[in-house]
Amino acid sequence: MRVLNYLELADQLERSGIATSVAHQRQALADTDIDVLTTPWADGHPAWALGGTLAFDDPIFQEYDVAHCNMIGPGSVAVARHANRNDIPLVLHAHVTREDFEGSFRGSNLVAPALGKYLKRFYSQADLVLCPSEYTKGVLESYPVDAPIHPITNGVDAEPLSGFESFREEYRERYGLEGMTVFAVGSVFERKGLTTFCELAQRTDYDFAWFGTYDDGPHGSKTVKRWASNPPENVTFTGWVEDIRGAYGAGDVFLFPSKVENQGIVVLEAMACGKAVVLSDIPVFQEYYEDGHDCLICEDEAEFEAALERLEADPDLRERLGENAKETAREHGLDRVGEQLVAAYEDVR
Repeated sequence: MRVLNYLELADQLERSGIATSVAHQRQALADTDIDVLTTPWADGHPAWALGGTLAFDDPIFQEYDVAHCNMIGPGSVAVARHANRNDIPLVLHAHVTREDFEGSFRGSNLVAPALGKYLKRFYSQADLVLCPSEYTKGVLESYPVDAPIHPITNGVDAEPLSGFESFREEYRERYGLEGMTVFAVGSVFERKGLTTFCELAQRTDYDFAWFGTYDDGPHGSKTVKRWASNPPENVTFTGWVEDIRGAYGAGDVFLFPSKVENQGIVVLEAMACGKAVVLSDIPVFQEYYEDGHDCLICEDEAEFEAALERLEADPDLRERLGENAKETAREHGLDRVGEQLVAAYEDVR
């Protein structure tokens, strides 16, 4: 079977969770019998493909048996129309929802309602919609999306994280981290619990570090700019780090007080590294993780603070949660992603 696995704007999304998920898909499919194409365009670029059509009557699109699009922009719209007109099964991957778009960039809350209407139409044209969780499936059904919806984990690739321990001393020294360090990984958004993260730092004496980029330009939210430009004394915003293993090596307790997630790949990465994980009480974390077994789940800042105090006072609890978290991460291995993708493609053919 020849499958198009398409991510438009791949260069711009290079540091995003969407790009990580797509990389996981392609790596997982490499161990199957699926022949994967990564671009729909016959000449490698839509402009070149269109030029070839006008000049030489060459086809714009390559040939494939199933189209699988991972974004929602004009390139994906063109692929979807081509697939529907030519009876090619269409799989759309719902990495983007109205709910997780809110609280991301300046003005995102104003745009979100219109985005929701667009997503309803866009996803409804699919033969199958894939999404990262049962929670996201419920969100899409509430729009409502008029297409079959199937959850499939984004997965986690533990191999690139191998050797993270060896970076501990270098990264802790670089960012001046001491004692039990509370950390987060990924782009800095208010939706991911930025204010809670910083207010917890103000209420405690631990070192806090957020490893990831933040937008201080015109698109950056006022909240991000405020905290990033004037953080509490015990909070470090590192910006981009060249090796993500340094983040997981330097940190001790992974704190992710996110308000909305479709899954949260960074949580699985922290778990794969055996870190004690503290999460917000939102549906997707309740779906995938178990409070007191592989993480601690908290409803408010008081519970977050109490959780951090417990973990500092009880190294054995940190170790037990970390070991159980490793087992949870293994349940989201790329072998499982590959099996589920192949089954999805076979179902729509």
